[in-house]
Amino acid sequence: MGAAVAAVLVKERHVADAFQRAGATSPERAVVPDDIAVDLGGVGGRRLLRHAVLREASAGRYYLDEPTWVAVRSTRRRLVFVLLVVVGLVALYFMSVALTHSASPAQ
Repeated sequence: MGAAVAAVLVKERHVADAFQRAGATSPERAVVPDDIAVDLGGVGGRRLLRHAVLREASAGRYYLDEPTWVAVRSTRRRLVFVLLVVVGLVALYFMSVALTHSASPAQ
């Protein structure tokens, strides 16, 4: 499952990078996705549209909303950090319980 999540994130990154390389980072500089070889029907494009990272400026022309892209990536980093802390605390708890039980005398 972790590999699937990583693959989706990589696809999102490729779509976002394509819009950045094209300079499509404002409504005035919006581009047609086909012109930059991007498929918005793919998983990466759909997710970026759903998160409002890609916005439609006019009929069929899209741009990358960079502040939203930065916010989405920052939120993901925070979530990963919190999950790692929780997993670490749970592991520490179980290690301390195991050590306590192994150190107590047998009855």
